[in-house]
Amino acid sequence: MTGDGVSPPPGPAQEQLLTLAVDEHDDAVVLTLTGEVDGLTAARLRGAVTWALAELGGRVLVVDLTAVGFLGAPGLRLLFDTAALAAMVPGYRTLRVVVDRNRPVPGPLEITGLDKVLALYHAVSDALAG
Repeated sequence: MTGDGVSPPPGPAQEQLLTLAVDEHDDAVVLTLTGEVDGLTAARLRGAVTWALAELGGRVLVVDLTAVGFLGAPGLRLLFDTAALAAMVPGYRTLRVVVDRNRPVPGPLEITGLDKVLALYHAVSDALAG
């Protein structure tokens, strides 16, 4: 539990389809995903994102999707919703999403137009330097 009474999302650190990891920096919170983002895992991811947004305190949120092998419609919707929620956080900075050009994630982002809404990067270090 953090000082403001907000707890990280419940659940195991790892599940069969999706692994979530949080790395807090002075100027950013990095949420790293490994696995698949679909109808089965989107609710758990939504909890993690909600927690991360509450913990920002003026920092930027970086969502690292470089190890995601599948990004389905629920994940795309979640990214869109997260960008909108992040815009309501004091000191708002565009949601930064890290994608690997060689994985299947950039395609759906481009097809849906989310690449125009999100700040896309190809490395966490670039997103942190942003």
